[in-house]
Amino acid sequence: MRDIETRDDLQHIISVFYEQLLTDPIIGFFFTDIVQLDLATHIPKIADFWAFQLLGEKNYRGNVFEVHHRLHVKAAMTEDHFHRWVFVLHSTIDRLHAGPTAEAMKLKAAMIAKKMAQALANGVTRYDITEGVQTYPSTR
Repeated sequence: MRDIETRDDLQHIISVFYEQLLTDPIIGFFFTDIVQLDLATHIPKIADFWAFQLLGEKNYRGNVFEVHHRLHVKAAMTEDHFHRWVFVLHSTIDRLHAGPTAEAMKLKAAMIAKKMAQALANGVTRYDITEGVQTYPSTR
């Protein structure tokens, strides 16, 4: 298996990941019942986020925490929900890629999920969850 090298690799990971999330018995309802995601719009945006985090690309525009805070207001997300999200993402990455960038994606995802879960549990409404999570070129 090869490592993650391009934004297209990341978009493929995210596409496969969301296919699994939509039917997941533990957290799938967030994506189908609570927000009804438009995957055609959402997947490229998430790929841009990860391309910034892992490849240094500068196309991502948005605030990850604010989006999740709005979702949390509609349906509380617990630490267990974030653990499940990390498990599914790690499993997806492991099936598709291997190497330093794949490992960095798994580590960063776990760190971001932990920070987000803690912030939401503590009632934080504005937060940069990527603060302290090193971006490119740490993986290359």
